[in-house]
Amino acid sequence: MLSYARPIRELIEQLETLPGIGPKSAQRLAFHVLAAGPERAARLARAITDVHRLIRRCAECGNWSVEERCPVCEDTGRDRATICVVADAKDLAALERAGEYHGLYHVLDGLLSPVEGVGPGELRIAELLERVDELGVTEVILATPPTVEGDATAQFLREVLVEPGVRVTRLALGLPVGADLDYADQVTVARAVRGRTEMSD
Repeated sequence: MLSYARPIRELIEQLETLPGIGPKSAQRLAFHVLAAGPERAARLARAITDVHRLIRRCAECGNWSVEERCPVCEDTGRDRATICVVADAKDLAALERAGEYHGLYHVLDGLLSPVEGVGPGELRIAELLERVDELGVTEVILATPPTVEGDATAQFLREVLVEPGVRVTRLALGLPVGADLDYADQVTVARAVRGRTEMSD
């Protein structure tokens, strides 16, 4: 078996630790970095280092930010009576890209998972309850993923958010645009039926 020089081997091993990167992809990326030259490699290394040096959690919602408060929390035009709860900052970014939601967010930093030892104390649930109370929130949208952990987290949050005047909703779950019913699983079809909406002009 071909043995690479130690620095190349170490780079391949580190790249393999990234999600979605297998041995062949790691090897391809390592040789791309090598061929790109020292300046581009230095820029890549600096960008990776800066992420850890400059980025921190938003003091309010838990999103990643350079400042103490993220741009969403700083935006005075947002609907401050609505909070959308997400598992992590990637979900927040996905909702922002859609451009349909204009309220605030709250990042839980995970999902309930007794198997992995993640209980309510490990998530940012206490902070959520504080914000709902302090801001006078009237609606909390639960945007946890449609998984066992996501459903359990949504159910738990629905129970602890029982407060007068606070409406708890969940993102509609169902068929993606362009999907055929024939290829969808039973749970997805069932959720699509339950989450049906009235057609408008």
